[in-house]
Amino acid sequence: MTIDAKTIAPPAGASGAGNNLLIEVRDLRVNFHLYEGVVRALNGVDFEIRQGRSLGVIGESGCGKSVTAQTILRIVPTPPAKIAGGEILLHLPGENGKSGETVRILDLDASGEKMRSIRWKEIAMVFQEPMTSFSPLFTIGNQIIEAILLHMPHLSKREARERTIEMLNRVGIPRPRRLVDAYPHQLSGGMRQRAMIAMALSCNPKLLIADEPTTALDVTIEAQILELLKSLQEEFGMALMYISHDLAVVGEMSDEIMVMYLGMVMERATTEELFAQPLHPYTQALWRSIPRIEGELERLVPIAGTLPSPYAEHKGCPFFSRCEHRIRGLCDTQRPPMFRVSPTHQVSCFLYQQ
Repeated sequence: MTIDAKTIAPPAGASGAGNNLLIEVRDLRVNFHLYEGVVRALNGVDFEIRQGRSLGVIGESGCGKSVTAQTILRIVPTPPAKIAGGEILLHLPGENGKSGETVRILDLDASGEKMRSIRWKEIAMVFQEPMTSFSPLFTIGNQIIEAILLHMPHLSKREARERTIEMLNRVGIPRPRRLVDAYPHQLSGGMRQRAMIAMALSCNPKLLIADEPTTALDVTIEAQILELLKSLQEEFGMALMYISHDLAVVGEMSDEIMVMYLGMVMERATTEELFAQPLHPYTQALWRSIPRIEGELERLVPIAGTLPSPYAEHKGCPFFSRCEHRIRGLCDTQRPPMFRVSPTHQVSCFLYQQ
């Protein structure tokens, strides 16, 4: 199977801040230096996120989704992690008639004043487990108020408290004037996650990263949180990076989807294109594993083989050993570049070279 295509680098649309780009990630490489060896957690990751748009990130556990998000915020633990290469560009629009600013995230001191001013103010994150994200020693309100005062020093403590109560009410927490003084353990899982979202949105960030925010919640609460995120994104006009294992959820939340495998991007496309015609053999294998409610009941088709060792260095495609369409002598010796099969669809697979 071949499709007329051409190699692209960087991905389509990554031409600068003038066309609504917010975040550009180029050839990002992050290694973890452990006793057992070096884990190449990210191995040449390229993508961009535009203002007001949403990017879904999917892939098996250990493929680098969370490390990508943590590296953007510069909170990946160092050591053992080490940023081996690449760049992250944050394009901030100008305010009050001033020209915009492009910040090179990887050039900043991770604990410096500039990077701290970006966290929560420009880029915020909702973590997978809010019980470990909040300190158990302080109330929900105290922790949100602290974030507001750090980034909005012109507000008084009373004004910051009122803003906190307003945000808690906005995310659907009942009796916010009372629960603003509650400790994390006094709230249910769904309420804690809502409080985490309120904290992330308290400073009106340009980008919200949601790292599997509904994993520990039941189906009903999950639906409420997802609907809340969509409505808040539309209301605040922010960009969204949504990380999940759930393909259906990613399809519902995202304008574009990026498929990752072993620290690399396998495929990127609009949600409509990826669901209508997944091209990479790994993406196709993921789609076959989705249970369906229509038609005859059939056994799920698991992905053959096992995930390669994270300590191994792969000269070719990392999916080679599990791929049904592998080309010996090519896929195992050369890493496939990213090919463009349409203006909004890119795939890293030799099947689609011209």
